[in-house]
Amino acid sequence: MTIQLRHPEKSKKADSVIPRKPKWIRKKKIESAEYYETRRLMRDHGLTTVCEEAACPNIGECWSQRHATMMIMGETCTRGCSFCNVATGKPDALDVFEPGRVAQAVKKLGLRHVVITSVDRDDLEDGGAEHIAQTIRAVRHQNPNTTIEVLTPDFLGKGDAEQAVFEAAPDVFNHNLETVPHLYPRVRPGARYYTSLRLLDDAKRANPQVFTKSGLMVGLGETMNDVRQVMDDLRAAGVDFLTVGQYLQPTPKHHPIDRFWTPEEFAQLEQIAKGKGFLGVSATPLTRSSFHADEDFAALKQARQQTLASGS
Repeated sequence: MTIQLRHPEKSKKADSVIPRKPKWIRKKKIESAEYYETRRLMRDHGLTTVCEEAACPNIGECWSQRHATMMIMGETCTRGCSFCNVATGKPDALDVFEPGRVAQAVKKLGLRHVVITSVDRDDLEDGGAEHIAQTIRAVRHQNPNTTIEVLTPDFLGKGDAEQAVFEAAPDVFNHNLETVPHLYPRVRPGARYYTSLRLLDDAKRANPQVFTKSGLMVGLGETMNDVRQVMDDLRAAGVDFLTVGQYLQPTPKHHPIDRFWTPEEFAQLEQIAKGKGFLGVSATPLTRSSFHADEDFAALKQARQQTLASGS
């Protein structure tokens, strides 16, 4: 029997010691009746969640509130980012019925706000842009009162494929920069920093009313000044919301943790980001892109209204 490696591109890398988590990182396991109901619903609809695939530390809390982040286009990514726990390899063909199943699951969960993400699909001519757009349309058709947030790939080398996503008009367009420019060759070797930045800028130019969002991890080897510069780049691209969380190493083969940033440093990052003009900021050790996304969206709308009312 052949064993399928989850991360074949990392198999020859030397192991690194995973340091013990500090007390502010540890989280109590939550497994409520709602948690198991959410899991059953995902299984019944044949859906994949980034909550499971990326080993998110917040899964217990989110699923107990019936919030699950759908990961479409399969569970196998064509990229091999050094930080990511999602399986890599050759993915299956797209499932044309998946958008409808996502829409049905959103309806059964009763979500006011849904986050839809995906694996990278460099094997597809459009990187999966049209499939993402179809999912947005399907969710909106069955759930007209649900707001939709998409966390997309970068569509690197796919021409203007992202236009299909822009035209589907999600309420929030999210694309994570993940890390600072000088770490890209080691952390996101298949991506380009300025391509990701330009994608966010293009999303805002295509629809100035869309909320744009991006996220960073810290603990990969960056400095405070590195993060400040990324904040400036994101604001220049018109990004509205920034998330910053602590990188947690999934296995000894993944990118080693440089250090754990303290809660005080996260509070400092939040104040710096607010000072640079972001409409919303979430910066805590356990912040993740879709964690409390529904509450963040409500706060974003309120912040925009206040900004318009003040004339700034």
